[in-house]
Amino acid sequence: MKITAVKTYVLSHPLPRGVGPSTAYYHSRSTLIIKIETDAGLSGWGETTTFTGVQALIDQHYAPMLIGQDPIAHRKLWRNLWGPNFGNGMALGGVDMALDDLRGKALKLPVAELYGGRLRERVMVYASAMNYIEGENPAEQYPREAEALLAQGFGAMKMRIGGQPLRQDLAAMTAVRRVVGDDIKLMADGNGAYTLGSAIQMGREMEKLGFYWFEEPLPQSVPEYAGYEVLTDKLDIAIAACEGLTTRGMFKEAIARRAMDIVQPDVSLAGGIGECLFVAEMARLWGIQCMPHCWGGGLLIAATVHLLSLLPDASWARRTEPPMLEYDFVESPFRDELLSVKLDLRDGYITVPTGHGLGVEIDEERLAYYAK
Repeated sequence: MKITAVKTYVLSHPLPRGVGPSTAYYHSRSTLIIKIETDAGLSGWGETTTFTGVQALIDQHYAPMLIGQDPIAHRKLWRNLWGPNFGNGMALGGVDMALDDLRGKALKLPVAELYGGRLRERVMVYASAMNYIEGENPAEQYPREAEALLAQGFGAMKMRIGGQPLRQDLAAMTAVRRVVGDDIKLMADGNGAYTLGSAIQMGREMEKLGFYWFEEPLPQSVPEYAGYEVLTDKLDIAIAACEGLTTRGMFKEAIARRAMDIVQPDVSLAGGIGECLFVAEMARLWGIQCMPHCWGGGLLIAATVHLLSLLPDASWARRTEPPMLEYDFVESPFRDELLSVKLDLRDGYITVPTGHGLGVEIDEERLAYYAK
């Protein structure tokens, strides 16, 4: 079997109202879809970011290197793609996802089985919701959203903070805790909105409310994540970070500094499932959990579910802290409409797909509709 074509599609969708984290309101969603075709009639699908240069790197450099190659030769292809292009984890993340999907279809195996076999059949999901919305008061909006998510069976939820004064954010957070009770895991993402002093102040308030983790409160300043080791030292609440890192070397430096208590590699940004597994195992040597970052369409969610099925629990205890899937609730047709074979989400869990490859399929008519 030989690769005959590598195609990319930029998808875009306008949002009815501005929505976002502490730093900005977004008025559209976009993603980059990759399709790898073969002379055997099989195709593999991947997804990554639309950041500047990613599509051009795939089209102009990766495609000529892949065409004519055997997609089964995974380690050879990954090494060849990584080296000459100075390790662009974002471009390679989406391409590697498509190669995994293709390899699984060719070998008639789910992606999880390509990496040694799943450890669980279902993955716990946390609702990544409660974003700032133009014209909405978070103190009213957030608890309303949390109540609806609770009714859908979610046992863990994340909200955005840092976009308004601390006392106002704290009022919204307190209202959410009051609505969901003490047994629901709550997390908050600061998206780089805080100074070191204000992050410590907010972290201590979150500890009183029983929040599970405080995500990326300081500016990420990739690749340094400067100051994060101070937060992990001074705060009892777990600090989650490093979604923006794109190479194993970057992760190694941040992990060795203990810049986080929970590391968040992204399959589409950090070189693919194999690299995220490497990061997760490396982090375990320092006693650091892995909770992958995931913000995209159905393909990225499917790939992250396979990754999560491979990650062990945090300890050997009968009751432990399982790795969880981030499932965002900002309007997205790339999550809700692009897959003709969809993921099974119910009662706060997603079943790990058992079909060949990623176990999902793209609706190519919908793809064409949203493609620029």
